[in-house]
Amino acid sequence: MKYDFDQIRDRKKTSCIKWDSLKSIFGHDDVIPMWVADMDLPVARPIVDALKRRAEHEFYGYTTASADVIRAVVDRMWEKFAWKIKPEWVVFTPGVVPALNIAVRMLTHPGDEIILQEPVYYPFFPAVTSSGCQILNNQLKLINGRYEMDYENLEHQFHAGIGMFPVPSRIKAIMLCNPHNPVGRLWNRDELIKLGEIALEHDTVVISDEIHCELLFKGHQHTPFASLSEKFEQNAIVCMSPSKTFNLAGLGISTIIIPNTTLRHLFTDTMRGILPGPNLFGYTALEAAYRHGEEWLNQLLDYLQGNLDFLMKYFARRISRIKVVEPQGTYLVWLDCRDLGMDDMTLRSFMRNKARVGFDDGFLFGSGGSGFQRMNIACPRPILEEALERIEMAVNNIQA
Repeated sequence: MKYDFDQIRDRKKTSCIKWDSLKSIFGHDDVIPMWVADMDLPVARPIVDALKRRAEHEFYGYTTASADVIRAVVDRMWEKFAWKIKPEWVVFTPGVVPALNIAVRMLTHPGDEIILQEPVYYPFFPAVTSSGCQILNNQLKLINGRYEMDYENLEHQFHAGIGMFPVPSRIKAIMLCNPHNPVGRLWNRDELIKLGEIALEHDTVVISDEIHCELLFKGHQHTPFASLSEKFEQNAIVCMSPSKTFNLAGLGISTIIIPNTTLRHLFTDTMRGILPGPNLFGYTALEAAYRHGEEWLNQLLDYLQGNLDFLMKYFARRISRIKVVEPQGTYLVWLDCRDLGMDDMTLRSFMRNKARVGFDDGFLFGSGGSGFQRMNIACPRPILEEALERIEMAVNNIQA
């Protein structure tokens, strides 16, 4: 089946956060929303058909993951990443963000510390602080337009509190984001191994958010952190989901892969009574996506590559004062707007009121995000082109 991703579909008045919250978020309706990670592209037909069939069965009671659903996850890990997982390792949650909160709670006591790599997906912050824990920032380094991990600083985080009278470390986890949101880096095997060995040395669990792992641009291949070695497997909580890949965020379905039996039981015990399981339509969509969504996904990735190529050329030729940090994964683009010479609130107002585009402000992602904006390019190309034209006109109208 050939999908028409160029067609613009009206999502207003469908309880869509992205389009029905324009005035409350951006102050007025004449804004192109390109912030939240939600595609303005149609879902794969086999998923729609599967949901219709399930809806026709007129019972919507309490549900659980069937053996077929679990097997779909197991098979997906092998087919996409050559990672052989066991069915019992899979825990289902209604989203990755709730799972991150559960993971922090299960590993910590108030006052403990969690390492983040800023600028990073902003729900990471309350996942730490709402549990009474402290954030340690292992800030990423931007070197020649490419972000790198700072391993020297990472080691320093573990040794900073060690003096004449050593005390046990209160660092309980490193929260990894791969591909990294918002900067788009896909961490390679060597980078992951180096981070993993540091975590093992200091008895620190790696909580790995890999929700964008199938949204990769040409020439890139994702490596699940836990797939690198048995030791890493036993020291990791891997968070994945079809929600970003197949545009299913409204159905609330995620797969948390926890090979370590003790960690897995602790996770399920912590979520009991706090976090419900996914709903039956989420399970249905997951199975249909993993079993029958490949044709759609291949077309989607080609289209996103086309959008990225179009955007890269447009900025280089026509909006050179804004630099694009070229992503390797996700459909999110990190824009370096520092040459515009604006503080963060002025930049926000400029984008919303002058350019009339709705981005995520870079400062929301923590240290290193000031002067940046995050842009979602998973939309029909005519919408992308209009947004770029608006930005170009606004930038050209800035008085020197």
